[in-house]
Amino acid sequence: MTPPDLTATAEQNRSASANALVAAAQDTQDRLASLIREADQPQVRRFLDRELSWLAFNERVLELAQDPDLPLLERARFLAIFASNLDEFFMVRVAGLKRRIATGLAVRAASGLEPRDLLGRIRTRAHELQAMHAKVFAAEIAPALAEANITIVRWEQLAEPEQARLHTFFREQVFPVLTPLAVDPAHPFPYISGLSLNLAVVLRNPVSEKEMFARVKVPQLLPRLVNVDADSEPNGEEFPRARFVPLEDIIASHLDQLFPGMEVLEHHTFRVTRQEDLEVEEDDVENLLKALEKELLRRKFGPPVRLEVAEDIGPHMRDLLVREMGVSESEVFPLPEPLDLRGLNLVADLDRPELRYPKYVAATPRQLSEVESSKPTNIFDAIKRRDVLLHHPYDSFSTTVQAFLEQAADDPGVLAIKQTLYRTSGDSPIVDALIDAAQAGKQVLAVVEIKARFDEEANISWARKLERAGVHVVYGIVGLKTHAKLSLVVRQESDGLHRYCHVGTGNYNPKTARLYEDLGMLTCDPQVGEDLSRLFNQLSGYAPKTAYRRLLVAPRSLRTGLVDRIEREIANHEAGRPAGVKVKVNSIVDEVIIDALYRASQAGVDVDVVVRGICAIRPGVPGLSENIRVRSILGRFLEHSRVFWFAGGGEPVVYIGSADMMHRNLDRRVEAMLRLRDPRDIAELDELLILSMDPGTASWHLDAEGVWTRHHHDAEGKPLRDLQSYIIASRPPKRSGRRR
Repeated sequence: MTPPDLTATAEQNRSASANALVAAAQDTQDRLASLIREADQPQVRRFLDRELSWLAFNERVLELAQDPDLPLLERARFLAIFASNLDEFFMVRVAGLKRRIATGLAVRAASGLEPRDLLGRIRTRAHELQAMHAKVFAAEIAPALAEANITIVRWEQLAEPEQARLHTFFREQVFPVLTPLAVDPAHPFPYISGLSLNLAVVLRNPVSEKEMFARVKVPQLLPRLVNVDADSEPNGEEFPRARFVPLEDIIASHLDQLFPGMEVLEHHTFRVTRQEDLEVEEDDVENLLKALEKELLRRKFGPPVRLEVAEDIGPHMRDLLVREMGVSESEVFPLPEPLDLRGLNLVADLDRPELRYPKYVAATPRQLSEVESSKPTNIFDAIKRRDVLLHHPYDSFSTTVQAFLEQAADDPGVLAIKQTLYRTSGDSPIVDALIDAAQAGKQVLAVVEIKARFDEEANISWARKLERAGVHVVYGIVGLKTHAKLSLVVRQESDGLHRYCHVGTGNYNPKTARLYEDLGMLTCDPQVGEDLSRLFNQLSGYAPKTAYRRLLVAPRSLRTGLVDRIEREIANHEAGRPAGVKVKVNSIVDEVIIDALYRASQAGVDVDVVVRGICAIRPGVPGLSENIRVRSILGRFLEHSRVFWFAGGGEPVVYIGSADMMHRNLDRRVEAMLRLRDPRDIAELDELLILSMDPGTASWHLDAEGVWTRHHHDAEGKPLRDLQSYIIASRPPKRSGRRR
């Protein structure tokens, strides 16, 4: 008798398990598509457009760059953030819409806009915003920087000794890495990589009088802006002089060395943005790594979606670029030089403390700090005493979450560690802790999401590093991204096994944890431990019908669980009990969730929404949403936490977790939201939400037409409360963490 193939049987079971989950997600998406089609009827128009709402978000970033009350170098950084944001928007959202239109797969948006109409509106608004962005730099930021002894100069503004120093810099560090590419019958038009800055050069052969075209790529690994005064002696001024010259200016001034014997007639900068989202068929999880690696190579050759050119470029050269790049006139963005203002990050990093946000010291929560002892806190004992609610970056990541995992790796009583990883840094102490734990003989599972957009290559690299160290690495469920932020530590103690858990809203990335506002919970509650064990088993094994007690998990129960909570608030209001909904998210687009909030508003329930980015809600519409208020807060830190608060008839119910209210989060990702239990933690988050919505807090207010209006001064012109600065100032004294 032939023995059964256990490996094949296990793989079939796993495949069936994954297929069941994906099928459930597909059913949800089909129902959602039906609701969206109903919402698309002309008389409804219940939703703002998500793409135009994103552009409005980036406009709010630009408004921060315009704010004279903010430190100057931070304003320069907001200009760089705006530029980087818009690059990604074109690479992903615009490219995706353009691709769907070309393939005939595009459908009318939930906002009611037809695909081509939407694409036209996006391009029109993007043109306006990029022109505004360039104007803010030239008319506001550059002059203000000059007053602070910081200037971006052009080559011709440099004195001869300075030019001489840069001649040497060019000869030794730039010239060797340049590759001038001619265009003629023997040399076809070169491939222009996405987001690279290039010089388009028109040359003339003095013998034949023939004009020719060439392209020179500005090296991306060299500084975008070169500090002219980096090696200069102090000039006796109160603040050191810092002058930067664009690298392309240095290259342009030496074109005669790149094309000896030719006459340089003109040169202009240009830049192309390409589709850079990845498409991988996940039909075989074992081949996912290889498929993704191949797709990463193809990413560099995506079709163009935007061409930025110097505004003084000649018509002949512009026509050549448009023709060779295969873009339409509406995709051409003429802008004043310098192009690509992401380089302003170099200026923003200058050591000028008086021009930046004041430094602050992140703290360790009292529960995790030993006030009267120099010994490291036993985090497990502290968590046993009570749950620890974390609020980063105000609470130090290194002395809380990082310390939790490092102690787990070193503790001989710890038997197993299970961890999700979506984005982390290449030198992450989290990864090091998992490796240490595996090498110490502990069972270590890492659920690595290698499809995290634009981090795919890095994630593949450290996933293999983990595998080599003996960590069990799995890549989640086929067809779903694993976006949940979870850690589970199993520890043997005198009275048996205990499970210690962390559930958060942000990535396990020590670097971004200093810049992103996020929440997390450290707990040893048995119900949470059991829930996380079940969820990790679902991610690594076969458990498609898992039920949870304190978690809402996408794609199975998160949307329905939140809608059920909203419906209960309606019932509470109708019964005369306390009712209300407060939501804090990055984005809210999901039509089912929004319609539930509309129903709550129509029933008389107050709904407050704090959203950083995209918002498809139309607040304040009579008969639809007059009881809904929407606010947005942007500032020093990127507001990234997700909180859902329900009045609960007088017993508030609060969830925190990884999910935004978007289709991808609720249908195509594994997300987890944790219900809080401790009344003190619930009250703390309620206070945070109340402060966020308070009229005395600076924020943007959304109206029914999708217009955001900034409110940051009172009627007398005095600045309103800055939420983030207020939280820093009002935090009780704690043991110091790491200086930010």
